[in-house]
Amino acid sequence: MMIVLTILVYFAVLFAVSRMTSRRATNDTFYRGERRSPWYMVAFGMVGASMSGVTFVSVPGMVMRMDMTYLQTCLGFVLGYVAVAFVLLPLYYRQNLTSIYAYLGQRLGHRAYKTGASFFLLSKTVRATVSFYVVCMLLHRFVFGALGVPFVVTEAAMVGLIWLYTRRGGIKTLVWTDTLQTTCLYAALLLIIYKVATEMGMSVGQAARAVADSPMSRVFVVDDWVSRQNFWKQFVSGIFIVIVMTGLDQDMMQKNLTCRSLREAQKDMCTYGVAFVPVNLLFLTLGVLLVLLAGKTGIALPSAGDELLPMFAATGRLGSAVVVLFTIGIVAASFSSADSAMTSLTTSFCVDICERPDDERLRRRVHLGVACVFVVFILLFRAVNSTSIIDAIYTLVSYTYGPLLGLFAFGLFTRRATADRYTPYICVASPLVCYALDQLVAATTGYRFGYELLMLNGLITFVGLMVCGKR
Repeated sequence: MMIVLTILVYFAVLFAVSRMTSRRATNDTFYRGERRSPWYMVAFGMVGASMSGVTFVSVPGMVMRMDMTYLQTCLGFVLGYVAVAFVLLPLYYRQNLTSIYAYLGQRLGHRAYKTGASFFLLSKTVRATVSFYVVCMLLHRFVFGALGVPFVVTEAAMVGLIWLYTRRGGIKTLVWTDTLQTTCLYAALLLIIYKVATEMGMSVGQAARAVADSPMSRVFVVDDWVSRQNFWKQFVSGIFIVIVMTGLDQDMMQKNLTCRSLREAQKDMCTYGVAFVPVNLLFLTLGVLLVLLAGKTGIALPSAGDELLPMFAATGRLGSAVVVLFTIGIVAASFSSADSAMTSLTTSFCVDICERPDDERLRRRVHLGVACVFVVFILLFRAVNSTSIIDAIYTLVSYTYGPLLGLFAFGLFTRRATADRYTPYICVASPLVCYALDQLVAATTGYRFGYELLMLNGLITFVGLMVCGKR
């Protein structure tokens, strides 16, 4: 009951914030926050919003199979955020965009505009619902299922609560609720680390030295070019991951476009970009400490890294306080990403697909419709009940960000026009060709593409647009 009470108090605070920020709300409030958001609030909240509940659970477990080499990608993130701040943000602010895909319409044509928005809607819907499904499963497994609450009630209630506190204030509300959720995320992470250290009889300094002395503290891989953890592969991939999945993603850019000016938006972007390295270092540190605790207590490690943190934090092995903290952490992380996804999907559908940004009645209906789609997709994933199939869906959807990279790169770095009628076909063909190449190379050489597949996907789209282009 302590966990349920904690969640209820948490939502009560969210609704209080929502009520204060949604007074006299209009469509401009919902879509752009009236361009009055303090940059430091956006920056702090974006750290939590960029991490889903899956991230909260998965990153600590990465140390079991790849040590701390994920930090190489995080270092690439920093340079990627700088690129977004000084290349893409000036473009978006100069054109006073509500949806970033409107740029494609102005530069390449109407079909390119619709294609880019459609790829975003497909990618974000599936990615957001898969992530939220995993969190609903965890909450049901460790909290609500034990109370006899059916899964469908758990996930419908979670989605319904997000819809309720975002339905009026939209992005303006999220700037402030993200601050609350990021605070809860940090507090939960730091307190769990402290609890694990004390469980092993260590001070904070001793725990830090134990992590540094562990073989799992390895960060850089520079001697193996074939390895997927090679530094240059991870670093360069990190740059492009941020450019595509932040700079070309309406969900991640919408809050940044609520700042008062371009200069403030750039400060916001660079600040939370740098913050990603220490935050992920803390997650990986927790993972190393959990492995050390398992060795000290004789507990067998799980076969999947995603089970490492739940095995300790959600089962009561570290005490009831950690169970509460774990619940707060995954709820804060998952809601800060799911609520922004729901808001950005509503924005893109109304502005890009329907092209009716001023229709408030349409916006309310679409927002409710997006919530219903979330419920249906989560139930479908539940019905599939196969980790391998869900992972395959998640992987295939990640391919759809490549065409967005190709479209924006063609628009930004060439002065050519393109035959707009061919754009949808090029963008659909590109991920299919990429997938076929990945399978062919793996079968013939044994090499598997990693994050660099995103760059290859964008390159294929770019080349296709060039071939069909004209001066």
